[in-house]
Amino acid sequence: MAKDVLPLLRSWYEEAKRLPIWRKLRLVVVHSTEIYVPLNLKQSPFNVGLPLQLECFNLEQVQQLAQRYGLSWQNDEAQQLMALVGGHPALVNIALYHLSCNEITLEQLLATANQTTGIYHSHLQRHRARLEEQPELRLSLDAITAAAEPVALEPMITYQLYSMGLIKQVGDKVMPSCELYRSSFAH
Repeated sequence: MAKDVLPLLRSWYEEAKRLPIWRKLRLVVVHSTEIYVPLNLKQSPFNVGLPLQLECFNLEQVQQLAQRYGLSWQNDEAQQLMALVGGHPALVNIALYHLSCNEITLEQLLATANQTTGIYHSHLQRHRARLEEQPELRLSLDAITAAAEPVALEPMITYQLYSMGLIKQVGDKVMPSCELYRSSFAH
């Protein structure tokens, strides 16, 4: 489906350069870091326009989001979640949703986060499947999770792991983007 829809969006962008009526059309394309779709650069809607990236939440933002979910958290609870997921927006949202539905306690979440019974199981399985398809990514992630300090990688490997949300950059080196990924993918 992506191979059909994304070139269509790009064609509309190109039409706006030629026809005044198309200039009135505004597109907002939102995509996840989890899915890497190889596309022809001339057909991709992702290499035009203004790219905006959702940054990791800080402690205050996690507390505000917890309040919006109806959780009355103190600094301690938010800090514990931040220690696990590092402010990763999707991971924070998954946790707060399950906590607000009273499906799990924070203590249970922290204890089972990277287990098959944990709330992140499906999320982690999608990443594992992708890593199994691309052994060079898996080997690089193994090196990153085993290292005590940030690691230097080839630019394309860095780009792919970063696009998946598994790593963060520290200067020209990388490290796991959060403790959940470090503990889940360490061998």
